[in-house]
Amino acid sequence: MNNSNHAKGLHSALSRQILFQYVLSLLAWCAGLPLITFLAVLLVSSRTWYGSEAIYPFLDWARDYFWVLFVLALIFGLFVITIYFILKPLRYVDALVRASQQLAQNPERPIELPDLLAPVTDRLNAVRQESLRSAAAAREAEQRKNDLIVYLAHDLKTPLTSVIGYLTLLRDEPQISPELRARYTGIALDKAERLEELINEFFEITRFNLTHLTLELSDIDLTRMLEQTCSEFEPSFAEKGLRCTLDLPPQLPCECDPDKLARVFDNLLRNANFYSFPDTVIHVSGQLNQGLITLRFENSGRTIPKEKLDRIFEQFFRLDSSRSTASGGAGLGLAIAREIVRLHGGGICAASADNHILFTITLPQRQTVPQPPTVYPSVRNS
Repeated sequence: MNNSNHAKGLHSALSRQILFQYVLSLLAWCAGLPLITFLAVLLVSSRTWYGSEAIYPFLDWARDYFWVLFVLALIFGLFVITIYFILKPLRYVDALVRASQQLAQNPERPIELPDLLAPVTDRLNAVRQESLRSAAAAREAEQRKNDLIVYLAHDLKTPLTSVIGYLTLLRDEPQISPELRARYTGIALDKAERLEELINEFFEITRFNLTHLTLELSDIDLTRMLEQTCSEFEPSFAEKGLRCTLDLPPQLPCECDPDKLARVFDNLLRNANFYSFPDTVIHVSGQLNQGLITLRFENSGRTIPKEKLDRIFEQFFRLDSSRSTASGGAGLGLAIAREIVRLHGGGICAASADNHILFTITLPQRQTVPQPPTVYPSVRNS
């Protein structure tokens, strides 16, 4: 809507400017022709003309038909000015067509249009810059995805080799002790589960590119949902000595897609589990204020640098830039979380300072609530 209004504003300003120039040209010609005629008459009258001179018959004829010639000159001038200003927009259209072709074929070169089209020039160059940035971001995301697929393909070999190796031992040594058999079976199972995780990463990448997210709305109590989600992570938290605390109202009703939001909460808690210092607290809080729900997920972990914090919601971007996919996943969790929250008409942002990490989600309680304002998060020091 804003782009449409801006385009209409440019169109109106350009139309008014051309119309003003046209009217001004007409007035200038109507005022200038009498002055030119007066000067011409003074010039001709400044000397005596004789019948023997070649120009005398023309001057004599012009004197007899002075007013006819004046009106014809006036009409001719008005006609020429009108034709000029009729063709002028067509020249601008041609310039815009050439600019659009350049925008499509050679976007690296700046757009240049006549001075009268300066607002349009600025607008097209802004679009050009945005297109270049989008193309660069798309190429970078594609490169990250391709690198990640290569890493995943390489990392698939390790657990697969282990599974084959231990299963081969179990097959070739039937007299192996029950204790060793149980150990080999357990290792093979662990490696098979890791193999499943890596394969799921492949499916996650494919789903993100091919699946259009849609919402199936229902009324849900987010307090109950967060309590259940956090309880499911308790075994994982316990392995690192983590503890999860909840500061939520007794009820937090919300119209949402519970499956999609559960995925958002799962991604945030999974990240908190992975990036938290051992034996620290993960704090989840929430509140409802004038139809707007605010949820905060905070943990103690290494401060995220600003350059990474600005890109944390980009697809295929991973905080852990090491080659191994054993840490951090495919870099899609937060990108998907952002899209889900946006579909709900909300927003998500991240902040990090003093070895604390905070994610803040804002959601309208009902889907008819207007778009929530931008959230500027701060990090708790508790």
